[in-house]
Amino acid sequence: MHVLGLMSGTSADGVDAVLVSLKGSTLRPRWRILASASVPYPTPLRQRLIAAGQGQALTSAGMLELSEAVSEQQAEAARRCDPQGIAELIGCHGQTLWHRPPQQRHEGSVPRRGASLQLLQAPLLAALRQTPVVFDFRAADLALGGQGAPLVPPVDAALLGRDSGWRAVLNLGGIANLTLIPPARGPDRHAPVLGWDCGPANSLIDLAVQRFSAGRLHHDAGGSWAAAGQADEALIKAWLQHPYLQQPPPKSTGRELFGLSDLEQRLGAMAATGPADVLATLTAFTAACIAQDLSLHLPCRPLELLVAGGGCCNATLMDQLQQRCRGTRVVPLAAHGIAAQQREALAFAVLAWWHHRGHQGNAPSVTGARSSCVLGVRVDPPQGQRWRFSRGVAGASAAEHPADVGDAAAAAPVQRGSDRSVPQE
Repeated sequence: MHVLGLMSGTSADGVDAVLVSLKGSTLRPRWRILASASVPYPTPLRQRLIAAGQGQALTSAGMLELSEAVSEQQAEAARRCDPQGIAELIGCHGQTLWHRPPQQRHEGSVPRRGASLQLLQAPLLAALRQTPVVFDFRAADLALGGQGAPLVPPVDAALLGRDSGWRAVLNLGGIANLTLIPPARGPDRHAPVLGWDCGPANSLIDLAVQRFSAGRLHHDAGGSWAAAGQADEALIKAWLQHPYLQQPPPKSTGRELFGLSDLEQRLGAMAATGPADVLATLTAFTAACIAQDLSLHLPCRPLELLVAGGGCCNATLMDQLQQRCRGTRVVPLAAHGIAAQQREALAFAVLAWWHHRGHQGNAPSVTGARSSCVLGVRVDPPQGQRWRFSRGVAGASAAEHPADVGDAAAAAPVQRGSDRSVPQE
């Protein structure tokens, strides 16, 4: 089945799209990335999204226009990735505006259930692409008492498989999140897949860069600005005592906790510090959060840390990870055939495919939900429009399309060759 995945993360910098061929076993699929594309948000849209994500008030009309603009950008990313329209199904995450994890008001009280708001007009996207869309992936897990995030760990396990020791996958988006895949052999082989949000990745760094550059720059390209500075290790040690960073999994977070107000407090502690030293400290802090989590919440260090997301392009951050995650090999996920910007879009394509097959997509060991469940809601193109595949029953694949995707191959990068599948254990 050809499925298109669309992802726009907490950095709110644009939409990543992946067109993938999926076939075979649900939990050990044969997969091949046919095309991918990244479409940046126009600067005014990005600014409005970040402001809304920081709690800036919106009128009803403003919210409507914002959701429409986001949906149109998703459709454009889909078009660029799949210009011939061979996708039989779209999995679209939407743009997160606010994420509220379950909360314990005080000891002994009934927890307040979590909620999460992703902007998307799914029927509009389905109409624009004339393709069924699966969306709202977090709601079912949240309704079952889960965090609603992260959702990618079960997909990582299905696509990458197990190794001789614990394998970690790290996404460096606005927020850093981890997947921990147990080993194929040994006493931990029966352990469940684990995962959680570690804390800030690019969110604080990007906000600081925008402030220091008066809005001219959106991120620290290559980590060059941070590389010119000196990190304040004493401050990093103090910051690691933040309640969220000491909290055991399951846990999830976002700009609500590590956004502009949090940056203001940290800048207050560095009032006499120059921009390069501030960025060096924030960059090292991101790496230190991840290293601390690997030490606190695992029985042993993972053999390797496979890194994806925009933070992969920050050489200073990657160097900090290698220095602080001693005993673990830090490797770009691209070494396993998934480019840095493809991983999460690919994951939501797989989650949509699982929805189509009726497969339960969340992992209670990751989110803390009371049970596993099928994720997402499906919407078909409005009546009067036709889509280009025959819908099967859950568990049955639609007819396969030819592997040649024509103009879609112009979208880069493209992985060709035989289908990938995880090794049999």
